[in-house]
Amino acid sequence: MLEVQQTLVHEDVLSENFVCNLDKCKGACCVEGDSGAPLEMSELKILEDIYPHVKPYMTEAGIATIERTGTWVKDFEGDYTTPCVDDNKECAYVMWENGVSKCAIERAYLDGKIHWKKPISCHLYPIRVTAYPEFDVLNYDRWHICKPACSFGKELKIPVYRFLKEPLIRKYGEEWYAELERSVEG
Repeated sequence: MLEVQQTLVHEDVLSENFVCNLDKCKGACCVEGDSGAPLEMSELKILEDIYPHVKPYMTEAGIATIERTGTWVKDFEGDYTTPCVDDNKECAYVMWENGVSKCAIERAYLDGKIHWKKPISCHLYPIRVTAYPEFDVLNYDRWHICKPACSFGKELKIPVYRFLKEPLIRKYGEEWYAELERSVEG
């Protein structure tokens, strides 16, 4: 583990390669799994506020799910997550483009309708953050559906932390990321 300010970064985040390859995986991380995307408390109100602007991008099934459950839910472990359509299948905020699942929230952001890109857990994936009162632990989450991303990252020689520079800066700031880079390249 590498310590950077109030975080511990697992070695795999630094050494493993990863670059999303939507042509191969078709956005499977948004439609598979045992619950929705993890949410921070601060994101719950944001989802409620932006929903009217995101709704036009969503599928009918996603809209029906949100209308029934709300913009966020508590999962089977009591954690806040995005709602899922059909009992833990696709995220309610999924949209489809040419057979690839994408995020309706991110599309609304890219179209200038909202000023929030998407839940930080989605933006940081494949890093999963475990938050403790005094510090965060950043772990690399291995999932079989991401094999194309691992291969693509290896081909391009891009480690996880470099691929996720933007969301890491979004979460921890420029100074934190610069310190991470100095520590790795040290």
